[in-house]
Formats: sequence, structure tokens, C-alpha cells
Amino acid sequence: MLLAKRKLRLETERLTLRPPMHSDYRAWTSLRRDSRNFLTPWEPAWAHDHLSRKAFTNRVYWSQRSIVNGSAVPLFLFRRADDVLLGAITLDNIRRGPAQAGTLGYWTGQTYARNGYMREAIGTLVHFAFTRLDLSRIEAACLPENAASRGLLESAGFKYEGVAQSYLQINGRWRTHVLYASLRGDRRGRTDAG
Repeated sequence: MLLAKRKLRLETERLTLRPPMHSDYRAWTSLRRDSRNFLTPWEPAWAHDHLSRKAFTNRVYWSQRSIVNGSAVPLFLFRRADDVLLGAITLDNIRRGPAQAGTLGYWTGQTYARNGYMREAIGTLVHFAFTRLDLSRIEAACLPENAASRGLLESAGFKYEGVAQSYLQINGRWRTHVLYASLRGDRRGRTDAG
């Protein structure tokens, strides 16, 4: 399913989720810079030009192309009350055919963490993926010691599925991750992390 890049906008009680635009550069750079120490233990190493305008412009163009060609749904989270950028969520690596699956990634600025915003965003994007994109499975992974992210995924209905050794390079080195998934029409009971 191809989506029009300008029309994609999801609303929740407190949030607006929409693709990044060039005009978001200052807010994004400020939030990422201010949250750097909070984010970098959990993310791939930042490129030397990570916060540059050129890198952000490339991110916006990648987002537009990905939405149009159906390979990803990258969205920024804005608080509806004051239009402040809170973070981002991306449904990436969308696979069609027999898989009908995608991979969820997200981050929240330090100031806005643990306020339920990302839980709200995940619920909305997963619902969108199941109902509008006709996906059957949404996968997510995080570091085993990232208790906040694990709790977030579990509270959003994701179930623990196992461990992937050397899954992603995080902060410059290969790291093992715990794997979670949400299935459309999931009838599995609670699964406990090992």
C-alpha cells in the first residue's frame, strides 16, 4: 500500500504523529543535542555530522521516499497542546508477501520520557499498521538491560520472543538484543522474558 507523504497524519488524545519536514530541523537538533547522553547508550553510534542540516535534509528525503514506496513509516511525535517535538517512531523494514511484517523503532527526548507519550504513539502506529497497512506482525528489539524500553513494549502488548546475539551495533559495538513482537489478532497469553 503506497501512502501519500503529505497526507499521513495520525492523531491521538495528546499527540500528532506525522512525517518529518524540513522546518523541523531546529526542534529536532535541539532535542537530540539536549538528550544526547540519555539516548546514546541505546542507539547506533552517531555519525560525526548527525546533527547537521545536511544529515537532517537527507533524513527528510529518506522519510518521504520510504512512505511513498511503502518500505517504512517514519513519524515525529508532537504534543498537541503546544506542538512541541517529543521524539520519533518508525515502522521500518516493511516486508510484504508471506511475511506482512515490519520493525518498530523509537526514541523520546529525555525531558519527555516516562510520561506515556511513546506508549500512546506505539498503540496508534501498531493499530495503523494492522488496519491500514494490512501487516500481520510488528517486531521490536531492545538491549536486555533497557528496562524502560522492555516495560514499554510489554505495556503496549508486545510479547517477548527470545534473544538475538550480536543483533545491532549500539554505541559502537555489536550487542545482543531481546526480541518482542505484536501480532494482529494475537491469542498468545503472557510470555515471560528470560
